Amino acid sequence: MHKFIPFLKKPPFVPVIRLSGAIGGGSRFSPALSDAGLSAQIERAFGRGKPVAVALVINSPGGSAAQSSLIAARIRRLAGEKNIPVHAFVEDVAASGGYWLACAADNIWVDDSSILGSIGVISASFGFPQFMSKHGIERRVHTAGTSKSLADPFLPEKPEDVTRLKALQETIHQAFIAHVKTRRGGRLSTATDLFNADIWVGQGAVDVGLADGVAHLVPKMKALYGDKVALRVLGQRKPLLQRFGIGVFGAEFAASALAELEDRALWSRFGL
Repeated sequence: MHKFIPFLKKPPFVPVIRLSGAIGGGSRFSPALSDAGLSAQIERAFGRGKPVAVALVINSPGGSAAQSSLIAARIRRLAGEKNIPVHAFVEDVAASGGYWLACAADNIWVDDSSILGSIGVISASFGFPQFMSKHGIERRVHTAGTSKSLADPFLPEKPEDVTRLKALQETIHQAFIAHVKTRRGGRLSTATDLFNADIWVGQGAVDVGLADGVAHLVPKMKALYGDKVALRVLGQRKPLLQRFGIGVFGAEFAASALAELEDRALWSRFGL
């Protein structure tokens, strides 16, 4: 009715962006949260009409640091340009890159059982040199550049490779820490080491300043913006082949299966 009677005051509305899953480039068959994949959805949330706020519903164990940074930066840029407050609501987990996304919000709200934190960087792989030696498999690698075969899983681990890898991780870790400190500021506890990749649950995350309170999306938005506030959930577009119901096959199936295993490994770190 409001759209047909222009002089009637429209009820306030809040676009809701769901950020669920691992963060990374993904593929056409196994999409992950990425800046490219979410750009249209985020731009639509801030650009259509005059929302009183934008809500992020986050359920992510993390993933790519670069994609986490790009997504968060896009949200902050638009929030600043439009002068729109952003609220993050954590479901099961907002850890590592998931917490990076949560910090894009002005306020972070959690469930009593939500897991937050893991402000750190991890690199995990396997080593196969003994297996290859046992089965008579010869590894042939030729590089231009001494670091091109850094941390090759088919070669014995080298101390200098570990040192180099840790240096790279430290750079990313410091960027993560700077982002959290910039966004959370004086709300962070100074009595607790928040940046050792530890995790907190529910009220515990609130107590150390990683979140602002225990609250759920609908009642909190009504409490802040009135009982008539309208929540508009914006969906992420599925890959083209999925929209036509076409499944994966061959090499694509293998890639999709590997991506699923990687996702499950990320979730399993938090008992999910």
